[in-house]
Amino acid sequence: MNGSAAIDWGHASLVMPGETRSGDRCVIAIADGTTLMAVIDGLGHGEDAAAAANAAAQVLETSPHESLRTLFDRCHAQLRATRGAAMTVARFESDGRTLDWLGMGNIKTVLLRRAAHGFTCMDLLTYSGVVGAQPQKRPASKIDVLPGDVLILATDGIDRKFIDSIRYDEAPQTQAERLLATYRSPTDDALVLVARLGR
Repeated sequence: MNGSAAIDWGHASLVMPGETRSGDRCVIAIADGTTLMAVIDGLGHGEDAAAAANAAAQVLETSPHESLRTLFDRCHAQLRATRGAAMTVARFESDGRTLDWLGMGNIKTVLLRRAAHGFTCMDLLTYSGVVGAQPQKRPASKIDVLPGDVLILATDGIDRKFIDSIRYDEAPQTQAERLLATYRSPTDDALVLVARLGR
């Protein structure tokens, strides 16, 4: 748990068998009560996919406080010389208890919230397309966050059936490792990021 942003997070990833570099990356940048989280999936696998993911990660790590729309525009420009990537970027503001996000491509993005009996699972809106290939001026979305809400982002190297076994009360790192071990694809890179937003 990071005190300045009141967030607990974990991630787990594996490289596709036979490859030495992963095209899946995550970025976490925490400062002044704000957390920027991103999952990036360079198209395909191997060196070219890793180059695309790393180019996007460098933009996000260099300027984490810029608006999500600006970050997407800058990533698009940076990735035009690469094969492109799917990407979801989210920003959690602990003071205002809000979550903004913007996603393009097939990063599965869900939010878990405690309910009277267990929890509810909300699919968060993402758009089709490829960062670096199609410049789309899609707006970011926003939602109020309740203490303990859990954000999960997974690349398409994680079978979408993982939704059937997500757990609200599991520690983020434990859940990320369990979902990866159970649902990772043997024919692609795989990454899952789990973040509990607030106490």
